[in-house]
Amino acid sequence: MTSLLLAALGGYLLGSIPFGLVLTRLAGLGDIRQIGSGNIGATNVLRTGRKGLALATLLLDGGKGAIAVGLVWLLLGNELVPVAGFAAVLGHNFPVWLGFKGGKGVATTIGTMLAAAWPVGLACIATWLVSAALFRISSLSALIALAASPGFALYFAGPEYALMAAGLAVMGFYRHKANIIRLIRGEEPRIGAKKKPESEG
Repeated sequence: MTSLLLAALGGYLLGSIPFGLVLTRLAGLGDIRQIGSGNIGATNVLRTGRKGLALATLLLDGGKGAIAVGLVWLLLGNELVPVAGFAAVLGHNFPVWLGFKGGKGVATTIGTMLAAAWPVGLACIATWLVSAALFRISSLSALIALAASPGFALYFAGPEYALMAAGLAVMGFYRHKANIIRLIRGEEPRIGAKKKPESEG
């Protein structure tokens, strides 16, 4: 039980580090929550016009999920990897430091998947890329990849990882509820469109 709590708490605290907010403040851009969609993720950081900063946010958000998984695997054993992975994304999406108002967890989910079971992570990335090429809608591509992830996890990694992926998919769909409404209405922007409402994070 102690190991389980450590994996969950450690994963959550690592995942809750708001890199988008930290980096934009260090760069003198103010509070990212007051810009664009108000999200702390890489897509909203990109709205500042700083592509390098957005890329750094993307890598760090993915990296914190991977680090959470890696540390738990090294210190507590691989059976607790799904717990740490889920907790890391939960921390990103609902960080205690920001009143539980965080990002949407796409980058952190991918980083977590790559570290927990790299074939699953690669399959999710490939799914996103193919979907993006076909539909040219970032949020839809993320939702398709999330929906497919439990099947990939079951095939490549086993039921424990499939359960983690299913939990992350449910959380991801919840965080994308505004995007889903716009998709239904046909109002979600396409990749490369000049005006972009809230998307990933």
